[in-house]
Amino acid sequence: MGVGAVEFGKSSGGPTPSPEPSREPSPKPERQSWAPLLAVCAGYFMVILDVTILNVAVPVIGRELSASLTGIQWITDGYTLVFAGFLLTGGALGDRLGNRRVFCAGVVVFIASSAACAVAPSTPFLVTARLVEGLGAALIVPGSLALLQQAYPAPAARSRAFGLWGSMAGIAASAGPLLGGLLVSTVGWRWVFLINLPVGAACLMLTLRHVGRSPRRSTRALDWPAQCAVVAGVALLTGALNEAGRRGWSDPLVLGGLGLAVLAAVAFAVRERLARSPALPLDLLRSRAMGGGAVIGLLFNFGFYGMVFTASLEFQQSRGYSALETGLALFPAVAMTMFASVLSGRLAHRTGDRPLVVSGMLLAALGLAGWAAAGADPAYALLVAPMMAAGFGTSFALTGSTATVMGAAPAAYSGTASALFNTTRQIGSATGVALGGSLLATAAGGTGLRVSMAVGALAYLTAAVLAWLCVPAKTRGV
Repeated sequence: MGVGAVEFGKSSGGPTPSPEPSREPSPKPERQSWAPLLAVCAGYFMVILDVTILNVAVPVIGRELSASLTGIQWITDGYTLVFAGFLLTGGALGDRLGNRRVFCAGVVVFIASSAACAVAPSTPFLVTARLVEGLGAALIVPGSLALLQQAYPAPAARSRAFGLWGSMAGIAASAGPLLGGLLVSTVGWRWVFLINLPVGAACLMLTLRHVGRSPRRSTRALDWPAQCAVVAGVALLTGALNEAGRRGWSDPLVLGGLGLAVLAAVAFAVRERLARSPALPLDLLRSRAMGGGAVIGLLFNFGFYGMVFTASLEFQQSRGYSALETGLALFPAVAMTMFASVLSGRLAHRTGDRPLVVSGMLLAALGLAGWAAAGADPAYALLVAPMMAAGFGTSFALTGSTATVMGAAPAAYSGTASALFNTTRQIGSATGVALGGSLLATAAGGTGLRVSMAVGALAYLTAAVLAWLCVPAKTRGV
């Protein structure tokens, strides 16, 4: 990242802060313009890492805290539910109060709750701290894209920034089991949370020093009824999908949760149609670039995180890999994400976004289709190329899809656009994990894994078609 970041800084020319009414002194002019990128990526990496790093630590936590099965589930799922449910609220707050202000507040909440998790004496205490941690994450993520768009206004520099930002998700998702296994086996499970403290402190310091203030739009109403409908709908949907992986899709609790989520979505749409100052104007969703880009994000997260989850279970349950060995086995996928993001960022200003998104989705589809065709119990060597193709293709396409969604949003709704994009991606991740878990639990032998990979390949192909129809041929402003 170092070499790419230095070159990136040379091309971007530094951030251009927007005025925000405040008594604080303005940050010093940027000499190293990669600092805002480093600050934002540190926060985003920390948030996504916390989704995956805990998976290998949960059994140990459960034993030490004498947690019930329900308690263990809430330790892992509570964070995801609050994170996904409050993303749009975090985006709306950023547009109203200033994205840098809300981003920094989220980092502080995340650090404090991580410290509370690390010293948790009981399961209820840990679950509560995890819920607050999810709220901090929901404040961090929407502002991260908005701050990058503000810091790097030049299209070429912005594409590189979006590419490196997107690669953080793949790296954190794949590195989580490896890092979690290493920490649990050496210094103990509490360090799974303590590691957030230095990362968060560095993120906060860099943001305050090097990221320009964001404009505040105090006249923008938050539309609390709509926000409540979004929180309820996303939380119900994510919760139902999580339970589907354990209970099955026909379970009454799962069906009830999905039904209530649909009702919440209908209530949100009705409210936005009637509201004078809607949280998410429906005209934005009618935009081909905005709506299509959000669906593309859902589909490629469905494919990628479904692959990571099912592959992780396959390696540990069927092949007997340890948590550390599983993290190493998944490394080919994560290794490709950084390379692909840098390459796509360099190419975007020459080719436009559409060719990158389409080719990335086709390559990822080819990778998962290759895994599905490899047989019931293929040698690990045969799986390296499919994992590399999926990791490369997803990250290669993420830069263009991110730029498409953010470019389609008015400046006053940049935080909301970021939140919408990340909310659909979280829904895609939850759906991919739930479906993969259900297929592995119900299908015999390696059939469930192969069907899961085939469905992921189909999702990537669908995303490629949508990208051809919805992503602009050339990047705006190029």
